[in-house]
Amino acid sequence: MATETPPVHTFVAPLSYLLGTWRGQGEGEYPTIPSFRYGEEIRFSHSGKPVIAYTQKTWKLETGDPMHAESGYFRPKPDGSIEVVIAQSSGLVEVQKGAYNVDKQTITLNSELIGNASKVKETSRGFELVDGKLSYVVHMSTTTNHLQPHLKATLEKL
Repeated sequence: MATETPPVHTFVAPLSYLLGTWRGQGEGEYPTIPSFRYGEEIRFSHSGKPVIAYTQKTWKLETGDPMHAESGYFRPKPDGSIEVVIAQSSGLVEVQKGAYNVDKQTITLNSELIGNASKVKETSRGFELVDGKLSYVVHMSTTTNHLQPHLKATLEKL
């Protein structure tokens, strides 16, 4: 039995450019760790409901060994606001709120709640589509460092 792709919900439509699988490379840094590079794949999908399902996984470029993974949901609203819930493989949970801009094809998010974290106090994420490539930057603050860049990547749609 063939399954048909459900129609895109009207709340999801402004962000429908995200739907699909994205792959590329990123780099991480923070004052308390050595800098590193990684491979990454992000998948955005929908079921016809007013949410976008999100999964992400990273791996070591040299060996292909798995690194980090997370999954969650993006909940865009018609007024341009967005809520995001992400559960990380490390056990950390993020609840974020922000806004999306249809014309600029950007999403900006700031943490409202960080759960199950002993050191992480705040995060922010920014996504941007430029020349068909999806890039993002993640900022993080901890008990010992203020909010500053932690991760960035550029991904191409498969």
